[in-house]
Amino acid sequence: MALSDTKVRTQKPADKPYKISDEKGLFLLVTPAGGKLWRLKYRIDSKEKLLSFGAYPDVSLADARAARDEARKLIATGEDPSELRKAIKSGKQDDALNSFEVVAREWWQTHMKDKAESHKNKVIRRFELYLFPWLGKKPISSITAPEILEALKRVQNLNKLETAHRALQTAGQVFRYAVQTGRAVRDVTADLKGALPPTTVKHMAAFTEPKEVAELLRAIDAFNGTITVHCALKLSPLVFARPSELRMAKWADIDLDAGTWSYLVTKTKTDHLVPLSTQAISILRELHPYSGHGEYVFMGGHSSLKPMSESAVNAALKRMGYDTQVDITAHGFRAMARTILHERLNIDPHVIEHQLAHAVPDNLKGAYNRTKFIEQRKAMMQLWADYLDELKAGAKIVTLPMLAKSA
Repeated sequence: MALSDTKVRTQKPADKPYKISDEKGLFLLVTPAGGKLWRLKYRIDSKEKLLSFGAYPDVSLADARAARDEARKLIATGEDPSELRKAIKSGKQDDALNSFEVVAREWWQTHMKDKAESHKNKVIRRFELYLFPWLGKKPISSITAPEILEALKRVQNLNKLETAHRALQTAGQVFRYAVQTGRAVRDVTADLKGALPPTTVKHMAAFTEPKEVAELLRAIDAFNGTITVHCALKLSPLVFARPSELRMAKWADIDLDAGTWSYLVTKTKTDHLVPLSTQAISILRELHPYSGHGEYVFMGGHSSLKPMSESAVNAALKRMGYDTQVDITAHGFRAMARTILHERLNIDPHVIEHQLAHAVPDNLKGAYNRTKFIEQRKAMMQLWADYLDELKAGAKIVTLPMLAKSA
């Protein structure tokens, strides 16, 4: 006989589990604890099997019968509803394990382990703020280009176009990693080329006119701050290093007698050699009694265990009255040297680029050589330091021979 809702509702538990049947294989299993569980008994491939539909009253009699009928349709076609359920569950688990967020964090751990902490934090924070909320839980293989663009448009609408471009770039790296590890078929971000408006290229603020440079050098000499920051300011124009590399300079890498500073370039992971001018050596010798007992040349505060703050030089420039967005920034000393050395002192750009630790095209496609052009670079670094001294003292500004002829 078919069950009624009243009969199901009024069933009482017994010492042992028992069942009462409905129609077409559906029955209710009543447990000693009072549970009322819907089950379907069916046969497929000559094997008797059971399928669970949940518990009463969360699943009503009508719901259980509807589920039974759907299952029987599958059985009639030779499909096993139990195996199908397992496959769906397994698929959902796979989707969770291969979600965009899971793959992105895996890529971040793998590919960012050797990067600077500040850079690593910026990358993961960009994911957390702008991509994970919209794409994080989606299986990476199911994400479409329009879905990514929709998330990026939200960033663009916050007037953060450059951030949107960076988010697109790192998302592309994650998709390529997913392809390499078998979690996606292709990098769909490739379809978004040109989808975002181009950004306006922003160059690091830098002085490139000798008169401005002369005033800056005199202001640096007059700076009233700690010896650490003052020496960092004076050394910044002389060594062409990135600000992050300068602040992390270690005494163990500096040979004052030989006049060299060797370090690993964080951006390219290559060894680099900086020939030190006599002026640079003099600054370092001045600082050595103060921090030479520790690891870092520019130690933070009174601690020799950590370097000075990454914002120290820019903060000093601001105290001197310079706008680091418009006038000069710590990174701008590199652009200042590159421009003036080429345009005013007629130095070969290849020599300059090697000293800046930039990737320089090589006809032989050889590996980066830290000693390439070393003699020319030694001469250039001393010429540059002497030129800056002349500017600071108010001496005649050197011009290119070809400019002099055209005058």
